Amino acid sequence: MITKIFKTFCGCLVGCGIAAATVSCDDFFKQESDDVLYADQEHLNNAVDTVYSVVGILNKLQVLADRTILLGEVRGDLVEVTNDAASDLRELANFNISDDNAYNSPSDYYAVINNCNYYIAHADTALKSRNEYIFMREYAAVKAIRAWTYLQLVLNYGRVPFVTEPMLSREEAEQAETASVADLPAVCSYFIDDLSTLRQDLNNAFPVKGISITGVTDTKQLFFPLSLIRAELYLWRASATGSQSDYREAALQYFQFINERNGQNSTYPTGLDNDSWSPGTTTWRGVATMLFPTRNTDLITLIACGNTPAAGNYSELRNLFNSREDNDWKVSIVPSQGMFDLSESQVNCVPSNDGTSVVYAPAGLEFHRSGDLRLTDAWMEDYRYDRINEYRVKTSDIVKYSNSQQHVNIYRSMTVYLHLAEALNGAGYPRMAFLILQKGISNSVIQNEVLPYYYTESDSIYLSRFDFNDTRYAVMDINDVLGFSANHNMMGIHSRGSGWTPMNEFYVLPNDTIEPDAAKRQQLVAEQQVFVDSLLLNENGLEFAFEGTRFYDIMRFAMRQPNPGAFLANQVYGRKGKDNVGTTRSEIQADLTNQRNWYLHWKGKIGY
Repeated sequence: MITKIFKTFCGCLVGCGIAAATVSCDDFFKQESDDVLYADQEHLNNAVDTVYSVVGILNKLQVLADRTILLGEVRGDLVEVTNDAASDLRELANFNISDDNAYNSPSDYYAVINNCNYYIAHADTALKSRNEYIFMREYAAVKAIRAWTYLQLVLNYGRVPFVTEPMLSREEAEQAETASVADLPAVCSYFIDDLSTLRQDLNNAFPVKGISITGVTDTKQLFFPLSLIRAELYLWRASATGSQSDYREAALQYFQFINERNGQNSTYPTGLDNDSWSPGTTTWRGVATMLFPTRNTDLITLIACGNTPAAGNYSELRNLFNSREDNDWKVSIVPSQGMFDLSESQVNCVPSNDGTSVVYAPAGLEFHRSGDLRLTDAWMEDYRYDRINEYRVKTSDIVKYSNSQQHVNIYRSMTVYLHLAEALNGAGYPRMAFLILQKGISNSVIQNEVLPYYYTESDSIYLSRFDFNDTRYAVMDINDVLGFSANHNMMGIHSRGSGWTPMNEFYVLPNDTIEPDAAKRQQLVAEQQVFVDSLLLNENGLEFAFEGTRFYDIMRFAMRQPNPGAFLANQVYGRKGKDNVGTTRSEIQADLTNQRNWYLHWKGKIGY
């Protein structure tokens, strides 16, 4: 819903570099002289100006990099901050975020948005060369950046001033005092419509000429694919409104991204990477492969950051998540007991050497090796000898933010597949969603193990749109687990850390039968949806722990519950483990059962 808000802008807005010196009130937005690049030009109609402006927008985006991760992770249940953490981080963790908190700065989002607004308003997209529009790739890329930035803004503040025209003068800014305020469904609706006007061939067509960023070998990773952003917008709107049609469209948009990522009708599989015990092991001492840091081919979008502190916009995540000499080995963020509980609650299934039977990894293994192995792949604890003070220092390292991790990852391939499963579950196809978790997906799987359970004509028509052609997508089998190459490329996401899931008797879909009666089938699907939703929330935690998605995931799943506030509160209060929920609740002063307290606020001028 969009309503009116007064005196929000105090007569000024980001980008008012022309009139910034005349503003004297308590600014909602900060001003900088370079807030809008090339603001003195009526049009952006040459390659130099256009590319320079796009790079300038990417530069503005850098300021949001660390914040995106920290707001999404520190407020969740899978990490806790240490006594060495700065007060701003402790405020985030305890939902007691002050106006002057370094991570509570709406102006930084609007600096990106206003540059995007200016570019969209002034880029000359009518120019052609050899009958091709010259700047449409850049135009589409900037529209996607604006949509993503607005989505982050509204997810963190709940209700936000909504401006889609550039503000370049004091007069224009004063008019914005009565600007509309948009909530999450309104933001999603606007940008779903906005991005739908762009040609389909621009889904994965990114600016490349003239753009070079240190440490980025594939410049398309600097941008947000249109089909992926559309899918995210549909998924969030569906979660907020309960619209099954939005879930259905979200799933189709995720599939469209998969189908076009590497070219029309190309292959974009999950791959077979996993952490696992060797078949038939009795020692329980090691993992077979390493997942993190992620492969370059796994990355979809990142925010580029400086490679040294002196370069500016240097990501501090490596210093917050890791014990390093730069921080005197004092780490600020460590896995929570809730993370340990989640990981160790998984039943790890290990096939025998001949693949005819299984054993299950025992509970209570040292170094948190029981359960899902992605935790031990992503995090390690050790001791380091301090040569200066001559004593041992306990260290904690989350290798997802290793010393070589210069940039901040936003989307990767597992995001697409897990969100596809989430959308399919919401759309009424929990069995297909479950199979993405359990064994992987292909046309053969859909034909033999999905369609028989959903056999109305409308189901068949809809599911036929997911074309995971068997010539391109082959689901792994036990031979892959036993080390025999079978040229397969798809696996169930849960098998990435919890062993060979297709043979795991503890990981099955309840009441998994073909129900011919329509009313009974509807009830069965509803029950399975609840079950699969819980699996998906757990899988998101196992796969994306420490990557900055957890609080947003909890929020999105909470929106689907009969009592969203109670669901989110119980999840976050479990940070210190089920036996210490009261301790977490006493530290978090905000009542999280009240949805207003999910969001940041700033001086009474922005926030739910």
